[in-house]
Amino acid sequence: MSALLEIQHVTKRFGGLCAISDCSVAVETGHTHGIIGPNGAGKTTLFNLITGIYKPTEGAIRFRGESIAGLRPGRIALKGIGRTFQNIRLCKELTVLDNVRIAFDSQLHYAPIEALIRLPRSGRGEQRSIDESLRLLEPFGLLAHAHDRAGDLPYGHQRKLEIARALALKPSALLLDEPAAGLNTGETAALTEFLRWVRGEFDVTLVLIEHHMHLVMNLCDRITVLDFGQTIADGTPEEIRANPRVIEAYLGGADDE
Repeated sequence: MSALLEIQHVTKRFGGLCAISDCSVAVETGHTHGIIGPNGAGKTTLFNLITGIYKPTEGAIRFRGESIAGLRPGRIALKGIGRTFQNIRLCKELTVLDNVRIAFDSQLHYAPIEALIRLPRSGRGEQRSIDESLRLLEPFGLLAHAHDRAGDLPYGHQRKLEIARALALKPSALLLDEPAAGLNTGETAALTEFLRWVRGEFDVTLVLIEHHMHLVMNLCDRITVLDFGQTIADGTPEEIRANPRVIEAYLGGADDE
């Protein structure tokens, strides 16, 4: 069976700097796939290549067998790839509901003039957007905050809202850039279970960049390790945990304090 998302021999150069070098990753449908490595290893650059922020210098990126390398981010999102960011990127002055509606509204099919003169189809589309957004907020524990300003939510709720907004696009793959950033040990454990629930509830394949090894090892089916923009290991959590090259480059040796 072919992979849902395939990165094949991808290289990205910024002038004389090679941020990604001959990188290959295959993400299977239904898996949670971790991308780990030291700071500066090229992890976020890889996400930016997948989601169209950057165009590869060399190599291929395929989603469901179709090339997406070089497509605009909006087109890639509508093909079924959602994303969150290490630094939360909500529209903080808008309400919680309106943040999710932004994603739903991008999928409505009526001309701007229909909305301007309030034709029935635009009205039905707007109500559908509100109803579906509210339904999505409920299992995330955010329904009671629907009309609150997004920027006033606690940090953990903002993280959940960003994930909910990404899921409003109904993606097949959801890319999470350091979802546990800023969380303590207990919150990270709760996030692990939450992401496991998201994968099952929304039938979505997860790809995550993360530094919290407990989360990665307990959640991921497969892990790819980057170092200086290159893939140095790929395997199950057990294989990665025992890989000498990974231990040397990232996880630390047995004698490390």
